[in-house]
Amino acid sequence: MTPISEETRLRERICLLAASLHARGLAHGSAGNISARLDDGRLLVTPTGSSLGFLDPAGLALLAPDGTHLSGDAPTKEVALHTAFYEVRRAPTGAVVHLHSHHSVALSLLPRVDPEDMLPPLTPYPIMQLGRVRLLPYLRPGDPALGDAIRSLPPEASAAVLANHGPVVAAETLDKAVFAMEELEAAARLTILCRDQSPRALTRAQVEALVKAFRIEL
Repeated sequence: MTPISEETRLRERICLLAASLHARGLAHGSAGNISARLDDGRLLVTPTGSSLGFLDPAGLALLAPDGTHLSGDAPTKEVALHTAFYEVRRAPTGAVVHLHSHHSVALSLLPRVDPEDMLPPLTPYPIMQLGRVRLLPYLRPGDPALGDAIRSLPPEASAAVLANHGPVVAAETLDKAVFAMEELEAAARLTILCRDQSPRALTRAQVEALVKAFRIEL
C-alpha cells in the first residue's frame, strides 16, 4: 500500500475541519478562509469565493513559501492576512484560520472594548489557548494592508479580531488553530451575554497563575 503523503493528509484535514465549522454555523456562505503550512514551507489555502462547507481537497490553492501561486484554484483574497501571520509570529505556526463568526464580530462593534485585550478573563480557556486578543481597525476585505495590520501585532500574539470583519487565529497545528478559533467565538459570546451584568471574572492573581502554569505569552 502506498503511504499517504503529508500534503494529501493535510488537504483532507483542511476540508474536514472546514466543513465542521460550516455545519455548526461558524462559517456561512463563502465567508472564512483557512491556510496550513507544509513541512517544506509551502502553504495550502482555501480558494477565493468558496464555501468552507463544500471544499474539494484537490482544489485547494498551493502557494510557494514566498506566496507565489503554484497550483489549484485561486487562493482567498485574504492571503496577505495569512502570510503575514506566518512571517511575524514568534511561536511555530502551522495554520491560520480567519472567520466572520457572529459573536466575535458583534463584540468588535460594541463600545468599551479594550483594543489591547478584547476578552475579559471570565474563564481560563481563552487565556490558555489565545493569550491576549487584540482588536485591529477596520480594513476592507482583501486590502493588502491587512497584512500590515497583522505585522503590527506583538510577535507573541496568536489571535486578533478585525473590527467589523472577523477574527483571525494562528497556531502550531491546524487542529489547534481551529480549536482556538472556536474558543475565541465562545468567549466572545460569553462576554456579550455577561456584558453590563457585573460578572465575577478571574482575579489578577488567578490569571497570573495560569500564565505561569501554562507558560503563556501575553
